[in-house]
Amino acid sequence: MCGIIGVCSKKPIESRDWLITGRDAMKHRGPDSAGIWWSEKGNVGFAHRRLSIIDLSEKGHQPMHDSQHEISIVLNGEIYNYQELKEQLIDEGFTFNSTSDTEVVIASWKKWGTKCVDRFNGMFAFAIHDFKKEIVFVARDRAGEKPLFYSLKDGELRFSSEIKGLLSDENFPRKINRISLDSYLSWGFVPGDSTMIDGIQKLPPAHTLLYNLRDGKKEINKFWKLPEYESNENSKDYQEEDLIESLESLLADAVEKQLVADVPVGVLLSGGLDSSLITALASRVSNKIKTFTVSFPGYSNHDESNHAKLIADYFQTDHKELSAGSIHPDIMFKLARQFDEPMIDSSMIPTYLVSKLVREHCTVAIGGDGGDELFGGYKHYNRLLWTKDFVEPIPRQLRNVVAHISNVLLPIGFKGRYGLQSLSSNFNSELPILSSIFDQKFRNKLINNSYKPWVFAGEEIRKSRIPSNTDLLQRITRMDFNNYLSEDILVKVDRASMLNSLELRAPLLDYRVIEFAYGKIPSTLKTTKSERKILLKKLASKILPSGFDYERKQGFSIPLDYWLKSPIWLNFFKDTLLDKEQRLFDHKTINRIFEMQEKGISNGERLFGLVLFELWRREYNISL
Repeated sequence: MCGIIGVCSKKPIESRDWLITGRDAMKHRGPDSAGIWWSEKGNVGFAHRRLSIIDLSEKGHQPMHDSQHEISIVLNGEIYNYQELKEQLIDEGFTFNSTSDTEVVIASWKKWGTKCVDRFNGMFAFAIHDFKKEIVFVARDRAGEKPLFYSLKDGELRFSSEIKGLLSDENFPRKINRISLDSYLSWGFVPGDSTMIDGIQKLPPAHTLLYNLRDGKKEINKFWKLPEYESNENSKDYQEEDLIESLESLLADAVEKQLVADVPVGVLLSGGLDSSLITALASRVSNKIKTFTVSFPGYSNHDESNHAKLIADYFQTDHKELSAGSIHPDIMFKLARQFDEPMIDSSMIPTYLVSKLVREHCTVAIGGDGGDELFGGYKHYNRLLWTKDFVEPIPRQLRNVVAHISNVLLPIGFKGRYGLQSLSSNFNSELPILSSIFDQKFRNKLINNSYKPWVFAGEEIRKSRIPSNTDLLQRITRMDFNNYLSEDILVKVDRASMLNSLELRAPLLDYRVIEFAYGKIPSTLKTTKSERKILLKKLASKILPSGFDYERKQGFSIPLDYWLKSPIWLNFFKDTLLDKEQRLFDHKTINRIFEMQEKGISNGERLFGLVLFELWRREYNISL
């Protein structure tokens, strides 16, 4: 795992110092070594921070070049099938000087060109300069595990693993993208290829960017998408048995590939279904796999170490229970800086603490991210199916009335408010908003009048991103994969782990597992009105101990509402949001949110999002 940054233009680049500054602003992504390279013409510059995982020698150093110095590359991530590709390329006559997967990417480019990305199984973001073709080729992995931001201004393309790399240039404009901010307040994150800052974009997952050094133009293409579901006419019993067997084989191979490293590797074992399955399959590869679980002293409802211990004892892992200790609000400053654009997900705090503790014992860890989206694990999937069957017989006009009344009368944060509002939805083609941070009505109150008229775009952007599948569960799981997973879960995991120089891998996001989950498994074997992760649980029943609790779903979380009852957290939030320097959000409305919070109407996550945004804005001096 590493940090990459670069710049290219059709003419020689004069401003160069920021490239080293931007590289070293991401030292946490690669503390082991640093490199920089400029092309002979001076129109391409690559820089790299290295976290050594495969081939720890100098031969794995980046930027890396082929023997003729015609191809140069910077790579962030891992290519899990690099050994298979290497054998194939050797048969084609290629020779290698290292055991690094980066060198395999170079050879793959020389052999297959832009189609090389189709052959990579991994999490990656990389940039290649081809001297002869006079192009720079940039690519990002299918699920979006590794980030890639870029800007294109006056024919000059800049890219970086983190936005802070681009902002290391003091002359880079720092102005809020208001449409993105509205999406943030609605969704909790910024979806699609936009970012919170004008002039900076994300390369979306499964996309490539081709920059022509002759004319300074870019071309963006999508190289992969979720497959359509293929129905199977075989009998249910046979199909189910076959699916379980195929899933076990695919997942076992994914785990084995992701255990390969030249540094210590461990498994994040929360004790939940996904991480327990990963542990079970990893124990087949290694006799003494290292597993880690983290507890939060004083919060028994968030301590799941007993569930993890059951799995660890059963598979005889080298298990360590780590204690997170007390948590102070000052952690928000650290996270505001690391998360280049804020997101409304307070579980970034335990994710950061878990990564920090695990890094003391290993450099690579494997987790269970992706299981909920792929196999139907979220509670709102049950609720959505139940709601559909319950409300469809009710006349649409009556449903619209109930939805409207709930919107007008029920305060934000009131439990069940969004459920009632969803009654007006067309469940055959739409997706009701089962949860929202701030709806449009409240955003209108939240934004200070001096910043109006305001563009309320969050709901329309959400509507435009809803998949067209007729199957409701296919629609919602694909929506979550393309949005919540890539823009929240994976961002949180990447930034929190990389801040601690820890590489986190996700076997469930092996693209073969993804394609199998969406292309082969029917919705009835994912989620029903009463069950979730049905097929995954059937696999688990084969390989997990009999005393395992299948219905438990905690994950890494914090008692934020409880913390906000303490003066230290409450005053920190109030001091941030009611400070005279904070002018975007209406102070009267902010006070109203705090009043509701004190009355027991849960708005802790909303307040967290506003605080993080304001701390981030100040940290990077972003203008409104």
